[in-house]
Amino acid sequence: MSTATLNVPELMKKFQEDGYLVLPGILSPEKVERLNNAIDEVIAEESDTLAYNLYNSVERHPEIASLIDEPTLLPLIVNLLGYNIQLHISHLTIRKPNPKDESTQTSSFINWHQDGPHPQFPKQNGITSTYYIKVCYILSDMSEPNRGNTKVIPGSHNKPYQPETNNVRDVIPGELQICGKPGDAFLFPQNIWHAGAPNHSEFTRRQLFMGYSPVWMRPIDYRSASDKLLQDATPCRKQLLGVISDNPFHYYVPGEAMLPLKALFQGESGPKGYAH
Repeated sequence: MSTATLNVPELMKKFQEDGYLVLPGILSPEKVERLNNAIDEVIAEESDTLAYNLYNSVERHPEIASLIDEPTLLPLIVNLLGYNIQLHISHLTIRKPNPKDESTQTSSFINWHQDGPHPQFPKQNGITSTYYIKVCYILSDMSEPNRGNTKVIPGSHNKPYQPETNNVRDVIPGELQICGKPGDAFLFPQNIWHAGAPNHSEFTRRQLFMGYSPVWMRPIDYRSASDKLLQDATPCRKQLLGVISDNPFHYYVPGEAMLPLKALFQGESGPKGYAH
């Protein structure tokens, strides 16, 4: 799939209605192989465990960092959030088969939740606005459910909602397990109810999450991007790494010249209800 094949207005409408998108074939098989080789190098430096949850993963390998401005999806992200955005989080998750639900310090499953700070983002009439969006790149065979898949409640971002239970093992009415093949990607906003199911299969789950937020939010990965990440970065990648101005005021009210991602923006204003 190339950038030209993405119907951005149509995908935006579907995303706003459902709260998630599944996009097949975003990464080539060669790219998936390179990413998995990079991940092998990264986890070789970690203690062996059933579940890995590694934040600031872009710092760990340049192949992972290449996803910061993945050209196929970047126009869609810009048009969903607006053009004054940055990388908010990069999170590598690996969940090996765990049929006995053995407990680990690194969270082999995640119960139902909305992402956000503590205390949570403010609500209006029981609804939280979208403050950031995550892209998940699927790097292992997640084409069937019950392989540690991400679960979502479609539409739960658009209405006052509280699941009957927070236990991911319980089946909630309307829940959906997101399935996909290596190279597929899915997107969801922080305010949709979602969970990471246990892996009771014979397959290892590998997923890389890249989250994006407005430049005025503090990123989770770092206070400021490292020199290694900024080396040879394009203007768009520099913006995504939070480098727009030496004046802190400009992070709240940036000048247009500070935001090269505007070139990818297709509308005068972003979608209603989205923070930008």
